[in-house]
Amino acid sequence: MALGTLACLAATLVCSPTFAQSDKPLRILVGYPAGGTADLAARLVGDKLREELKQTVVVENKPGAGGRLVMDYAKSLPGDGNTLILANSAVMTIAPLAYRKLNYDVARDFVPVAQVANFQLALAAGPGTPAKTFKDYVTWLKADATHGAYASPAPGSIPHFFGLMIGKQVGVPMLHVPFNGSAPLMTALAGGQVPASVDTLADLTEMHRAGKIRVLATSGIQRSAVLPDVPTFTELGYKDIAGVGRYGFLAPSAGASRAVIDRLSAAVVRAVESPDVQEKFLKLGLEPQPGNASTWAKVLVMDNQRWEPVVKASGFVGD
Repeated sequence: MALGTLACLAATLVCSPTFAQSDKPLRILVGYPAGGTADLAARLVGDKLREELKQTVVVENKPGAGGRLVMDYAKSLPGDGNTLILANSAVMTIAPLAYRKLNYDVARDFVPVAQVANFQLALAAGPGTPAKTFKDYVTWLKADATHGAYASPAPGSIPHFFGLMIGKQVGVPMLHVPFNGSAPLMTALAGGQVPASVDTLADLTEMHRAGKIRVLATSGIQRSAVLPDVPTFTELGYKDIAGVGRYGFLAPSAGASRAVIDRLSAAVVRAVESPDVQEKFLKLGLEPQPGNASTWAKVLVMDNQRWEPVVKASGFVGD
């Protein structure tokens, strides 16, 4: 699926000269369980939107299928300004590239509203790996081909493909070991059952700080404020080992008007720019990145171009 049409869609919404404030609640749909990063981020922004829009805001969790279930559900809802979906790169970018059978089309069924935050990925070593630095890790990899096993929280996930990216750039074949979520992965990594893992930095931070694992490098262009002592792959000389995940809002496209999207976009941007929201995002391991509908559409196109060759080269095809 080509996401390039997202940029066009953001610019060609049905025009509406006026916009009446809705007396219905604004629903924020989240495709992950309550208490997780996505849920907490949605509630932080939702609290601000309640103030900004003078409207009741309700966060609804609809977990399932790695976040794809909520996209299936939301695609047929009206684009009347009363529904937002807090989506991430897994469902907006990776799933359309990796899965043959999707019940939604991002470009056709949704319109970009606003970018919210980025999150970095990271490579971590467990006690079964002697490497203290990424340079040590590469040397260890090249010493024995069997050392290239790495875990990720799920097949077809961004960490899955980022691990393959690392292997390609350092010239070592990497063997992907999928887990069913970050929690069992972390148990296996800390216990030495897998030598290394790739996951979101937020999921690795706590155990790194506790000394149970070692985060060797992160995926951003700049060091993360979450773990400022850990270098990026870029600064270590691997400029092509880079990529971040995103969180942002989409709305159902059916009947969506420019007035509605612009109003919601401006409110979300103001919410994310709030100092207290930014501070709480950083504690969640998220890097605040407010962006309006037009900017967000361009980011999604850029991400598609970034990840498409990586996913295709992997040979992975999900059902």
